[in-house]
Amino acid sequence: MGRLRYAALAAVLCVLGGLLVAAPARANAAGPVPHYLMTAFTNSSESNMYVYDSADATRFTLQRANAYTPPSGLVRDPSVIRHTDGYYYLVYTTGWTGNTIGIARSADYLSWTFQRNVTVGVAPANGSTWAPEWFVDSDGSVHIVVSVSQTGTAGQFQPYRITATNTALSAWSAPAALSGIGTNHIDSFIVKVGGTYHNFMKNETTKYIEHATATALTGPWSWVGTGNWAGWGSGLEGPALVRLPDNRWRIYFDQYGAGRYYSADSSDLFGFTAKTELAGLSGTVRHFTVLRESVGDSSAPPTGNRSLRSANFPDRYVRHRDNLARIDVLNSGSTLADRQDATFQIVAGLANSSCYSFRAVNGSYLRHWDFTMRLAGNDGSAVFAGDATFCSRSGLAGGGSYSFESWNHPGRYLRHYDYVLRVDPYAAGSTFAGDASFTLTAPLA
Repeated sequence: MGRLRYAALAAVLCVLGGLLVAAPARANAAGPVPHYLMTAFTNSSESNMYVYDSADATRFTLQRANAYTPPSGLVRDPSVIRHTDGYYYLVYTTGWTGNTIGIARSADYLSWTFQRNVTVGVAPANGSTWAPEWFVDSDGSVHIVVSVSQTGTAGQFQPYRITATNTALSAWSAPAALSGIGTNHIDSFIVKVGGTYHNFMKNETTKYIEHATATALTGPWSWVGTGNWAGWGSGLEGPALVRLPDNRWRIYFDQYGAGRYYSADSSDLFGFTAKTELAGLSGTVRHFTVLRESVGDSSAPPTGNRSLRSANFPDRYVRHRDNLARIDVLNSGSTLADRQDATFQIVAGLANSSCYSFRAVNGSYLRHWDFTMRLAGNDGSAVFAGDATFCSRSGLAGGGSYSFESWNHPGRYLRHYDYVLRVDPYAAGSTFAGDASFTLTAPLA
């Protein structure tokens, strides 16, 4: 089947539950580049935290194993935020029983320092205080939502919130119950959209992930999704949500009995896709959260006439041949026609002036079609402009190189494969980094 064009996607109407709904528009890749930081404990260790990172919230790469070990106790259910002081803060479950949660801090999210244990004054010493999750409200106030049982691990868990009373996150308010939820719910994860709070949590009896909403953090909360409302089945826990570049939401959850991890997506938090297993994470990670960060990239390639040299095949240059873009061996002794085919004017992006387009000597542009790069004349359409626009990123291979992310397919980068230029999804590792990095030289012609 041929590729669905970007403009068509934005206009397509799909039938959902008998209603016509406009398909969500795709986000574009101009400006800061999002990355997704994940902290998790694993099947192999409840006392060592692992740190992963992802460019697309789907494929996560391990950044550091055993990144943090608390001075005592466990590091289950780690949740991470980046605070206004620039540090990353971790909150976690310290033990199967007790009334404390732990907090650690990091400047780079790889090396962590224990800060303190915080006593949550609800459960007695033989109770359980589990699954703390950060929640930063729209007014900037910082909260931790915990699941508390006053009668141990087999007790009836109920969500409470505590609120930071100083900017150092060292002093906390008394706990307040989230009214309307009651007991027997655990693993609350809260996000806010407009004036509505959304809480996704596990029902400890049915083992379904359920959904409640409220207009205030402490409630009253009302149920909007109970039982198998999303069709994901039971035996699930540890929900965590993150915003995707196109403004949809992604929820992650742990099918703990089977050792599998899944995600599902939603445009409105009420209707979700079917669950999709997370390759590389199932069977390894447990109960994680994901922090989206928009990281600025000051990469700005020189404009004007240039040639693009492959970073990992430095004798090869980007050129068009029979209107297909590829990298070929070229030098000053190559024919004038070949050198002209490898010379491009780097201009302001047709779809976004903060990004770039590559105009050939004959006035045509490099654009992707079926994710393969081709040379074509500008037809003036928004589709063409999007396909011919790329946002500059610091070269994945380093060394003063540049990488170019597709404007209308964020997460896909210009790279060569079998010497043919494509736009492919970001992949970790030196091979992709080299294939997707280019140095800019004086024009060959």
